[in-house]
Amino acid sequence: MSPPPLAGDTVSAMLPDALHSGMICAVAAKGQRDLQECANVHGDLFPGKPFDPAVFSTLALANAFSAPWLPADRLRTANRASLWAFRFDWLVDYLAASRSEVDDAATQCLAVADGSAPASGDSLAAFLATLRDDLSTEPCFADLHTVWRDELRRMFEAMTREFEWRSAGATITAITADEYLDNADNLGSSFVNVTHWIANCEPSAPEHVVDLLAATRAQQQVLRLLNDLGTVHRDLIWGDLNLLRLGVTEREATDRLADLGERCEQALRPLRIRQPRMAVFLERQMEFCRGFYGITDYWGSL
Repeated sequence: MSPPPLAGDTVSAMLPDALHSGMICAVAAKGQRDLQECANVHGDLFPGKPFDPAVFSTLALANAFSAPWLPADRLRTANRASLWAFRFDWLVDYLAASRSEVDDAATQCLAVADGSAPASGDSLAAFLATLRDDLSTEPCFADLHTVWRDELRRMFEAMTREFEWRSAGATITAITADEYLDNADNLGSSFVNVTHWIANCEPSAPEHVVDLLAATRAQQQVLRLLNDLGTVHRDLIWGDLNLLRLGVTEREATDRLADLGERCEQALRPLRIRQPRMAVFLERQMEFCRGFYGITDYWGSL
């Protein structure tokens, strides 16, 4: 039986504000075009499969809806960091043939993060160098450079750990759910969040780095599980690790997601007082992903 028709005013009350949604989408459109230009500059990094136009669009949309008060130029660094992290993840998951290849790429990129020039022909490190240079003009970068570099290192270590798990044919007997979720830095979300924070920092930002890191790492675990619940069918086809492939049932994963959400809310409380805009950014990013992963995925087809 079909539901009864709704009156026009009832429908309107259920819908988001179209005016502000349109403005957010316009900011995202500018972000998408900037990412496409980055891909054109570093064309060898971004093949049409899986980096189809929707990848650029959805990355820009995620950040635009997470910080609807910011113009496109203030989201540019976060968008580019997101795309760069996706590309390094692609290297680790699908292109690298050995652990040494992953280690070499990480070593080169960490050297760039420390201030070195990228090696000739290293497009991945060159793209990271542009991110570093953009951030270096921000007033908080000098104080937060080591934090940014450490988030990059944590991401590399987590991605490398996942590479080893995949190479070993990991199963539930090899990895526990807690170990898997503790490795959520492989998502790259915390690295991107810290990049965004530095690019839009307030004068007091360096004083609250402990609160920010606690919140972004808690949020990252929520995103890891939202991703896994939404992409399990793709992960089965692509051979990716996923919590639900480690013997955890969907019900158990959903219960764990609720628990992680409560922990994240606790971690966000100090940030709401000290860095309220960043707290809202992290919260809206989770809600965006909650809606997004129920329908589709960031990646294009192989």
